[in-house]
Amino acid sequence: MSPAHPARLTRPALTRALLARQFLIERPRMPVREAVEHLVGIQAQAPKPPYFALWTRLADFDPRELSRQLEDRELVRISVMRGTVHLVSDSDAVQLRPLTQRIHESALRTSYGKALDGEDPGRIAEAARRLLAAGPCTGTELGVLLQERWPHLEARALSMTARYLLPLVQVPPRGLWDRSGRPVLDTLESWLDRPLTPEPCVETMVLRYLGAFGPASVRDAQAWSGLTRLKEVLERLRPQLRVFTDEEGRELYDLPEAPRPDPELPLPARFLAEYDNVILSHADRSRLLDEAVRRSLATKNGQVPGTFLLDGRVRGSWKADTRRKTATLTLTPFGRLTDDEERTLAEEGERLLAFATDGGPGPHTVEFAAGGE
Repeated sequence: MSPAHPARLTRPALTRALLARQFLIERPRMPVREAVEHLVGIQAQAPKPPYFALWTRLADFDPRELSRQLEDRELVRISVMRGTVHLVSDSDAVQLRPLTQRIHESALRTSYGKALDGEDPGRIAEAARRLLAAGPCTGTELGVLLQERWPHLEARALSMTARYLLPLVQVPPRGLWDRSGRPVLDTLESWLDRPLTPEPCVETMVLRYLGAFGPASVRDAQAWSGLTRLKEVLERLRPQLRVFTDEEGRELYDLPEAPRPDPELPLPARFLAEYDNVILSHADRSRLLDEAVRRSLATKNGQVPGTFLLDGRVRGSWKADTRRKTATLTLTPFGRLTDDEERTLAEEGERLLAFATDGGPGPHTVEFAAGGE
């Protein structure tokens, strides 16, 4: 039971608690599937970011293990939290998709409600399910097939109705390390030969969120999941949780035995992947970045670049170019770096380039672009 006067956690304490649970202080040796489940999935709009997300978190990470598990259907790419594509385990997929279904239904109404011109979206989704029973196809192909029945509607609106309402997975080779392709879709039930969990437990999902991202507030949990009304869920869980406050007096919930390292613990430099969930999974992101940095990260088309951490703070962005003979990592700091910080980033950047080039011997170049002051 939480004390009457919850202990206060400073921002450095919250930073270290988050990074410890995200494997961004010490890199454990851990099977890929186990790591993906601990993290409750990895955001995966693009094929390669999950590989860099696991490289920066795990010791001796082998990208081919991830690819093999995608091909073996132990891991899948599917839209779940926040209505975005994540890499999740097969067992998580059948639970997380039903829990987040209402997010997708709401997004369909907002984005394509008018475009459906009064047609029943459920009927369109069921027609798409029958078409996919004949075999996986791309979203474009699915839209064209659906348009044969609804010729007065745009093919994209029809295709997106299926994507929002059906649990669709992106099947390999999409998402493989050494090759990829257009998103080809199949239903989760068909791909896994398994039904969705009929009554998934939202309390379990929230507890797992705290284990990977806590301590966290109600608003944080809602920002991560895309769900609303989680206050009542956390209230039900309160007797089995520890409750803290942050420097602003907000209540933060946590698992009693979760790691909360010393606020003075030194932190290593780390490179975060594009769309990394550690950046996106709190309403209050001050434990990792300043407000000006937060605003600059999200571009107009919703992309979130790869970033780097120094002393637990987002201090700049990175981009790797491995298409030329010399692989280049360009670091763009958001402010002035010391010589020691540049040297530390360059050393870690060399390791990133070695991974990005599949162990190639080089030449590799780490460059620092002009950044903000």
